[in-house]
Amino acid sequence: MTVVAVRRALVSVFDKRGVADLAAGLHAQGVVLVSTGSTARTIAQAGVPVTEVADVTGFPECLDGRVKTLHPRLHAGILADRSRPEHLAELAELGVEPIDLVVANLYPFRDTVAAGRSDAEVIDMIDVGGPTMVRAAAKNHAGVGVVVDPDDYPALLAQLRADGGLPASRRRELAAKAFAHVAAYDAAVAAWFHRDETFPLVLTAVYDRLSTLRYGENPHQRAACYVDVSGERWGLASAEQLHGKELSYNNLLDADAAWALATEFDAPCVAIIKHTNPAGCALADDLATAHERALQGDPVSAFGGIVAVNRRLDRDAAERVLTVFTEVVVAPDYDDGALVALRRKTNLRVLRVAQPDPPDRDGASFSVRSVQGALLVQDADRGREPFNEWRTVSSAAPDETTVQDLRFAWTVAKHVRSNAIVVARDRRVVGVGAGQMSRVDAVRLAIDKAGGRAPGAVLASDAFFPFRDGPDVAAEAGVTAIVQPGGSVRDAEVIAAADEHGLAMVLTGRRHFRH
Repeated sequence: MTVVAVRRALVSVFDKRGVADLAAGLHAQGVVLVSTGSTARTIAQAGVPVTEVADVTGFPECLDGRVKTLHPRLHAGILADRSRPEHLAELAELGVEPIDLVVANLYPFRDTVAAGRSDAEVIDMIDVGGPTMVRAAAKNHAGVGVVVDPDDYPALLAQLRADGGLPASRRRELAAKAFAHVAAYDAAVAAWFHRDETFPLVLTAVYDRLSTLRYGENPHQRAACYVDVSGERWGLASAEQLHGKELSYNNLLDADAAWALATEFDAPCVAIIKHTNPAGCALADDLATAHERALQGDPVSAFGGIVAVNRRLDRDAAERVLTVFTEVVVAPDYDDGALVALRRKTNLRVLRVAQPDPPDRDGASFSVRSVQGALLVQDADRGREPFNEWRTVSSAAPDETTVQDLRFAWTVAKHVRSNAIVVARDRRVVGVGAGQMSRVDAVRLAIDKAGGRAPGAVLASDAFFPFRDGPDVAAEAGVTAIVQPGGSVRDAEVIAAADEHGLAMVLTGRRHFRH
């Protein structure tokens, strides 16, 4: 193990957390400290000897601090290859002392953007000298240590005391973290410059690892969860696990699907998800009743499902949840009694979503999915439905109660894998046909799930009916109204079928394919 002794350190940080203690610890190890501006003042005020950068370079800091470390007397000391005698000889000839450790963190660019500052203020927060120092030290990690995170200071000091320097493995680890730090910083700057472009030429999003997961879709697959470092966390990215064993990849996918559906509604809602599709969903005056109604949608499929609610979960609702085996519960908050009840189940994961909605719930956001070798990016299909644009095209018109059920069924269908059919009654799901290659087969599956509850129910289809066979099957089962996007070359034939059966048919003008 090659250990590099630290004799001289360059310290220049915007975030001053822990820097005084770090400086004191380095000084105690006999390290000579070189520093800049406000960092040097902080170190000196702590009673630790420090040399100003200007005393090393022979050149004053200038241009309001824009130029202070960009000098060969510093960068030669960082970049010199210690394994090459000619480099060391050249340093001696130039009178440049080697720098063994660089401690730096960068201007708060993201925070400045998030605070809504002016363009001029944001541009002032584009760091130049800091990234240059960090990259130089990380490149030359064979002989130089680099630290960009104040949380790493205690471990750094402990290692210097224990080992007398930094071993190769630690220097490489710190260099990797430093390059990632600079890459994320540069990506944030690039994203800011591209902020008015819907699909920029280069996608510069950067993600931090939030957690590793138990496994992926299957136990032989590894998995992790990452969050966008440039934006505010919301939805499942903001969730806190209050109870239960470690989450898996599938747990998070299903929990996200459940949460997305439950939060579509203003009334108390319970969504029960299995394999990202609704096994049940219902609205009621309280969550306990909503769960009872949701469970009736498909009690068999609900076994081992994920439950999400859009209200603070109370004790009565929690007890209802526990009547069937459930993998995950997601809620914006929990009563103390609800948590006591849920914690009786050792393996039940309990998630509290700290930030339910995105900051711009009805604004633009993106959906990103991977295919082999590429990413697909699109506008996310979210936001409130334009119900005022719906058109009744049949002779029979739905009454107000039927309209409410149609709106409910249509909203649920938005969260079902295509081809998607939802049969609903009294603001609860009674049958779902999901992921079928044929739309009429999806109708048959949903009707079969609904069974004796189909008469008097409504039906929603996420895309148009290409033939009249779907409405024919629905009418034979007793469905009284259908909502669908329209847009087929056979719309007239489908509408005629609705009139033949006395069905009310409403066209939305938009579809909700979900692959």
